[in-house]
Amino acid sequence: MPSIGTSPRRTAAGPSNPETHRFADDGLIPNNPRLPLLVYRAAIDLIGTPDPEGTIEKAFRGNGWGDLWRNGIYPYVHYHSRIHESMAIARGRARVRFGGQHGMEIELVSGDVVVLPAGTGHQCVQANADLVVIGAYPKTGRYDLCRGSKEEHAQALQWIPDVPVPDTDPVLGKHGALPRLWHT
Repeated sequence: MPSIGTSPRRTAAGPSNPETHRFADDGLIPNNPRLPLLVYRAAIDLIGTPDPEGTIEKAFRGNGWGDLWRNGIYPYVHYHSRIHESMAIARGRARVRFGGQHGMEIELVSGDVVVLPAGTGHQCVQANADLVVIGAYPKTGRYDLCRGSKEEHAQALQWIPDVPVPDTDPVLGKHGALPRLWHT
């Protein structure tokens, strides 16, 4: 994958005040009609840690999110229709398109966490060679991988509303932004 710049992009958003983004159904990628994507900037302090992957995994587990994985982000648009997903950048940086082909590209750097409500399209557009992403899922829901076919879309529209809202935020647990923003 081509590399991207090295200057960090930061906003006022952070662990207690994430950026929120909503995406419309584009006919192939349903996105989520009621829950926003959450982007937590500099959510997990990784400065000076020799094991950023372990630090993120410990935070996710401690906040009730499991089924952890270490990898990158697929370079093709995909979504999960039966479960929500959390991803944190442990090393490197990436530009990720959320919401499908007509969605929004967001640059993510080490320490950033994104929480994707079920149905939210995502794909890596560009990344450093050293990119390592840690992913996790809440206790409720069932993993699936959808790539945007008409058949998947029709089924996803039935499943997405039934995916339970997690009890905890993957970054700050019961007192984090997710319970407040997703239970309204």
